[in-house]
Amino acid sequence: MSLFTGSGVAIVTPFSEDGSVNFDAFEKLINYQIDNGTDAVIVCGTTGEASTLTDDEQIETIKFCVDKVNKRVPVIAGAGSNHTEHGIKLCKESMKAGADALLIVTPYYNKTTQKGLFTYYKNMAGSVDIPVILYSVKGRTGLNIAPETVKKLCDIDNIVAIKEASGDISQVARIAELCGDRIDIYSGNDDQILPILSLGGKGVISVLANVAPQNTHDMVYKFLNGDIEASRKLQLDAIELISALFCEVNPIPVKAALNMMGLNAGGYREPLVEMEEKNYDRLKAAMKNYGLID
Repeated sequence: MSLFTGSGVAIVTPFSEDGSVNFDAFEKLINYQIDNGTDAVIVCGTTGEASTLTDDEQIETIKFCVDKVNKRVPVIAGAGSNHTEHGIKLCKESMKAGADALLIVTPYYNKTTQKGLFTYYKNMAGSVDIPVILYSVKGRTGLNIAPETVKKLCDIDNIVAIKEASGDISQVARIAELCGDRIDIYSGNDDQILPILSLGGKGVISVLANVAPQNTHDMVYKFLNGDIEASRKLQLDAIELISALFCEVNPIPVKAALNMMGLNAGGYREPLVEMEEKNYDRLKAAMKNYGLID
């Protein structure tokens, strides 16, 4: 049930001036991604500001993405909640909307134990018959999925992958050791794509790919095809830009970057706000140095 190899874009959700989802702009972003090498589209994740979408908006946005992608690449819908019953509802509705798979984040704020995590993911995965990607991002949720818990979750048939955004390479190595080929590992951090590939990773679920889809795709495929030096160069060349894309909370900088490129990402839903001027200038300089804008 492997989903994709390469670069999956954690795509932004563009908003109109009135704050509604801008579906015309979204269609253009989707086509830009697919035309430039992206291997999967992850819709309504953290970068897609799902936490500020109503359930109806979220499902409508997923369905729109599925329709416009039209089977050209897999569409993976963000799901999960700090309330399991609500999360199951989102999983079921995302599947009905046509998503090929789900990216399910750990519970946040109220969190849980490792035992609770196992039950949470078991119940989420059991509510659908499409593949599930675990999403470990302690910096956002305050909750880490322990490698030993990942190993237990591998026994659930449709749990097929993990987006590993802990930033802990030793933890990723431990997951690879315990799980082997029973689970696909995707980097959740753009500055660690190559290191995670070196541990057997299948690719990345990427913020960087919003602005540099072809290079992000190439970084993975050059590594997997044995051109390690070219992959390393792509990783290192992107470090300044990646750092700037995370100088404020995601997706504030990446939306600003897309707007700089003339790709209409619109604004934000509060509490997210426009970038500080000094950070905007830093991002703009990194974009110029990378060759994305003049």
